[in-house]
Amino acid sequence: MTVSAKIEEAGFRPASRIASVGVSKILQIGAKAAAMKRDGLPVIILGAGEPDFDTPDNVKDAAKRAIDAGETKYTALDGTQALKKAIVEKFRRENGVDYTTEEVTVATGAKQILFNAFMASIDPGDEVIIPTPYWTSYSDIVEICGGVSVLIPCDAAAGFRLQAEQLEKAITPKTRWVLLNSPSNPSGAAYSAEDYRPLLDVLLRHPHVWLMVDDMYEHIVYDDFAFVTPVAIEPRLKERTLTINGVSKAYAMTGWRIGYAGGPKALIKAMAVIQSQATSCPSSVSQAASVEALNGPQDFLKGRRDSFRQRRDLVVSRLNAIDGLECRTPEGAFYTFSGCAGVLGKTTPKGKRLEADQDFTDYLLEEAHVAVVPGSAFGLSPYFRISYATSEAELVEALDRIERACAALRT
Repeated sequence: MTVSAKIEEAGFRPASRIASVGVSKILQIGAKAAAMKRDGLPVIILGAGEPDFDTPDNVKDAAKRAIDAGETKYTALDGTQALKKAIVEKFRRENGVDYTTEEVTVATGAKQILFNAFMASIDPGDEVIIPTPYWTSYSDIVEICGGVSVLIPCDAAAGFRLQAEQLEKAITPKTRWVLLNSPSNPSGAAYSAEDYRPLLDVLLRHPHVWLMVDDMYEHIVYDDFAFVTPVAIEPRLKERTLTINGVSKAYAMTGWRIGYAGGPKALIKAMAVIQSQATSCPSSVSQAASVEALNGPQDFLKGRRDSFRQRRDLVVSRLNAIDGLECRTPEGAFYTFSGCAGVLGKTTPKGKRLEADQDFTDYLLEEAHVAVVPGSAFGLSPYFRISYATSEAELVEALDRIERACAALRT
């Protein structure tokens, strides 16, 4: 038997590090919904985690200028000096936090920032505390890096926010990081300075625990909510905090793939080692565009926030008017995370009993042709997430369908 035949007979053996990791449930639902649309079904997809606005013209123009100027080669490993200086200024101007360029890193999206940080700092068995509901990649990245995700349920009654007593109880000698996301994907919940303070006090009592904060939705907050990042509240934690952000959400640059972070110099240096053996530098053109995004006009952000807020209010009011559903008003991002316990136990017109939130979201997709994501995908049930980063007309139609689908359920 030839060597190639022996390999084919043996089959592929995946590494044990990905044994418990699968393709994102969000992507699976999106792929199924897209296939249904290709088959001619009128599916409305409310699962996208990206703004429906275009990248601002000044940002696109900066990218074109960079191309014309020949800025299409490798850059410095973890970000150009121009972009790092823009990030330093952004942190100072908007967050009241001072970093040097040596305390800043740039990567191919915030997801790579997370991966670099965990890969550079986690040994097998180290624990990372993650409140749920959480962005699904958090736990999977921890697992791939050899860590252990300690998931702490934070339901609607707690505002989907981690409480100090929960954090204190979860910390062990093996705890390496606490990971917080504000405003949150998937709940839209955000931590005010008053919400953060008790958590930061707990961390001050446990100097071996580091804090990672994902501020990606910083500029998408509503009403009178005042965004704040933890290091601005408690500077004593700066030397063990990694503050993550990016241009994807605020500037509608998801496809440009630029994330960044500020943190202790030793951690930033270790993250660069990981990046050097993974992707090397981020896209040169995307970095040039990001400089303009951070340094350029910011006045357009208010109009986009107002548009998202109007859609938020529409979705929240309509969902709360549906028997069996309950929706908390989120402080930020562009998601609602609604309870669906009131429809569980009911039966669909085709005779299927809804036992879990995924049964409900499957029913909405298959019968109402509306794609949403079950709370179980984010580590907390029974809920479901809607992204309202789509047109108001589509939202109205989708909500009409959800209302009719819920009314058709039998007890």
